[in-house]
Amino acid sequence: MSLRPLLFALACVCAPVAAQAECLTDAQAVALFDAFTARTPAANPEGLNEADGACTRAKFNNLLAVRYGTVIGYKAGLTNPAVQKRFNYDRPVWGVLYADMLLPSGSVVEAGFGARPLFEADLLVRVKSEAINQAKTPAEVLAAIDQVIPFIELPDLMVQAPPRLNGPAISAINVGARFGVTGTPIAIPPYRAERFALLDALRDMTVVLSDASGAELARGKGSDILGHPLSAVVWLAEALAKDGKAMKPGDLISLGSFSPLLPPKAGSGATVTYLGLPNAKPVSVSFK
Repeated sequence: MSLRPLLFALACVCAPVAAQAECLTDAQAVALFDAFTARTPAANPEGLNEADGACTRAKFNNLLAVRYGTVIGYKAGLTNPAVQKRFNYDRPVWGVLYADMLLPSGSVVEAGFGARPLFEADLLVRVKSEAINQAKTPAEVLAAIDQVIPFIELPDLMVQAPPRLNGPAISAINVGARFGVTGTPIAIPPYRAERFALLDALRDMTVVLSDASGAELARGKGSDILGHPLSAVVWLAEALAKDGKAMKPGDLISLGSFSPLLPPKAGSGATVTYLGLPNAKPVSVSFK
């Protein structure tokens, strides 16, 4: 039985009609998904405004769920001013993470894991309480999570001309979510003084991205993400609420880039180290 009628049906479940003026058609959304599955560059989504990007993302996400399973969380993208500058956009965007996208530290991944594969230093947090959806400060986010998790994201910009992507187009392609490698979780300490120390450490840490030989590729500060990495969650809560969504306990949230987006090379790899973050162990990936 062909899956194509099912894909068209799923693509139709999207944002309200009023937001769809330039939303990709159902056929275009299926073509985007087909290119994603085949790891071939897709046509760039062009001329989208924010509502169009959100509508297209909804169609694309319904198709991605067929391949990647249940939603396991969300990713905040363009949270680093340097990355915003690269894509000529002045605010964050968000996408959805699926269970089969996440791999353990030490995984070996094809260098060509996507049409436009990249890697970057990132960080995950795990939601403990639905109170996270009302968080207005990094301290309130910290009170509503139970883990911080080292993370190398392996995004795929997936289009024929990535330099032409802007914020709405990046939203349309689900912020390039493809894979990611997760490290050893860091439990949130139970005592107030330790939690405040962790809050400061997340802001002040130095995140170092190295290659397989140990040579440094890039480094960034925790504060590079919206002044504090947990500010990405504050922004995400507000953005999801506008779309009628909310984070729930157990969800994993990707905070964004501490490093430039770099292309993988076969025979090499990447390791991220979080200097100044207590109990943080390096996370690594190898490319074949």
